[in-house]
Amino acid sequence: MRLFGLERGFPLVPLIAFTPFVIALAAAAFVIAALLRRRTAALVAAVAGLVLALLVAPRALGGPTEPDGTRGPTLRVLTVNTRYGRASPEAIVALVRRTRADVLSVQELTPNLIVGLDRAGLGDEMPFYTLEPKLGADGTGLYARMRLQPAPRPVGTQSAMAAAATRVPGGPMVQLLAVHPAAPDPGSVDEWRQDLNALPDAEPRGRFRVLAGDFNATLDHAELRRLIGTGYEDAASVVGAGLHGTWPEGRKVPPAVVIDHVLADKRAGVRAVSVHTIPGTDHRAVFAELVLPRR
Repeated sequence: MRLFGLERGFPLVPLIAFTPFVIALAAAAFVIAALLRRRTAALVAAVAGLVLALLVAPRALGGPTEPDGTRGPTLRVLTVNTRYGRASPEAIVALVRRTRADVLSVQELTPNLIVGLDRAGLGDEMPFYTLEPKLGADGTGLYARMRLQPAPRPVGTQSAMAAAATRVPGGPMVQLLAVHPAAPDPGSVDEWRQDLNALPDAEPRGRFRVLAGDFNATLDHAELRRLIGTGYEDAASVVGAGLHGTWPEGRKVPPAVVIDHVLADKRAGVRAVSVHTIPGTDHRAVFAELVLPRR
């Protein structure tokens, strides 16, 4: 199912997110079958485990990369899902300062959280913003240290995904998108797929894009792999941090999976990626330090 992207509907779509953990189950099945001398079952478990390991292992390998062409400026991107706006504004602003983030993508942005972030001093660090606040889970926003320009955003998605463009001195114009598609819950898998398919494809010879947010999808979902295949790279996987779970934080069951991502145009390099706990939300923030090609 994972190899050929055959997951469809509920519960297969959410279950495919746990593919990395199935490797351990396949190993256990192989041991049990071997002990019971069930050769066919042991062979099936071994093949399944090997295939899954080959698909998943590259996310834990790799290291810093350089951009295509001449190395240009650095762009530091931070993304956090705030769980209905309940995340600590002070902790978010402190993380912005600590990482020296240039861009902050916020999901589940509410009017109250905007006020809290302003009081915590985010405006001193990032005076430019494009905000689409909503009550509940559908709001998003982009904050930046650099001036932002209007940019087209996906049409017909469940959440209003904030979009903007900015130029980093010495680098290309960067199209930014705060991503938050519908969750693949019972009755909403079609909306989830529609939202993911509405995200803009990369333009390897055109506009330079960075998509950051809660994709509600892992690299084991065919829809996200299709999007990346148009010319993006998952920053965490590039540097070997692609198995650092981001949701649900603070719970043992289910185990944390990687649904929060920074996707960058393949022309960029990736210097570092880290994940961070923010009080008040069940998502871990993701920070990526990108190296842009020189303009």
